[in-house]
Amino acid sequence: MTDGDTESPVPGHRTKYARVERERRFLLAGMPAGAEAVGVRRIIDHYLTGTRLRLRRTTDVRSRACEYKLTQKVPAELPGPVQGLVTNMYLSRAEYELFASLPGAGLAKLRYSIPPFGVDVFAPPLNGLVLAEAEFGTGEEMRAFVPGIDVVAEVTTDRRFTGGRLVRTDRSELLSWLEGHGVEI
Repeated sequence: MTDGDTESPVPGHRTKYARVERERRFLLAGMPAGAEAVGVRRIIDHYLTGTRLRLRRTTDVRSRACEYKLTQKVPAELPGPVQGLVTNMYLSRAEYELFASLPGAGLAKLRYSIPPFGVDVFAPPLNGLVLAEAEFGTGEEMRAFVPGIDVVAEVTTDRRFTGGRLVRTDRSELLSWLEGHGVEI
């Protein structure tokens, strides 16, 4: 590959503008006990119909500062430390509003920054769902990671707990999935 490209973990995709995503996700019964968030952001996601694109508006709860971005996530085809490739494009408010007018489905949550985690507490109809994510620079770091908080289950490879799937999930489905993990809300 040329022009600064590196070997891609996703066949047919280039890494020149995308970064490799390595993350682990954990289902929690609630907010981690005794944890203090160093920041809280309100996140509104709009998954554009028929694409792998996600439009995101992030608002810092304290400062009210907003950030707008368009993201493409391309999943890796093989299990392992790489979830796939992610490409972000930062947008102006006007650009965001234009993309927001396209058909899609929405998802809302609060993200608490509790290093090394981002802990997502979902809004209705997914209220009661709490997921923690940690990102890693290398596969070795990812494999060696021990959460250090009480987790119900690791759901890294469970596609039901990805934003692209959750946005299409109704309340009864969610309750069934949580019940399967012993979580009652």
